[in-house]
Amino acid sequence: MSTPIDPSAPGPDVMAFLTERHLATLTTSRADGTPQVTPVGFTYDPETRLARVITWTSSWKSRHVEREPGQRVALCQVDGGRWLTLYGAAVTRTDSTATREGVERYAERYRQPKDRDDRSVIEITVDRIVGRAG
Repeated sequence: MSTPIDPSAPGPDVMAFLTERHLATLTTSRADGTPQVTPVGFTYDPETRLARVITWTSSWKSRHVEREPGQRVALCQVDGGRWLTLYGAAVTRTDSTATREGVERYAERYRQPKDRDDRSVIEITVDRIVGRAG
């Protein structure tokens, strides 16, 4: 059974799961309303309730969010019986401050990504988390 989790105080089990090296899926909406599901790496900051996905400006996920800023998206991470889904409104940012922050956080959780001139970051303001992390 899944339980609701406070996005600003997720607890140690949830934060441990969200900092382990796992990939997730990001679900965005295409122009016709159908879902686009993409495997991604992401980071989560409970103080700001921001999940960040680094990408590039021409990616489908970036283009979908840019077309409809504030659209509701879902990030889902699974590892055996542990799983979490983070829900929230997404925006695409291309400014150097946001992309640098996204890259630095990604490098801490996964590895240093390749340099790209067309880097963007999808920022998701998480307002709901459900799942089982323990």
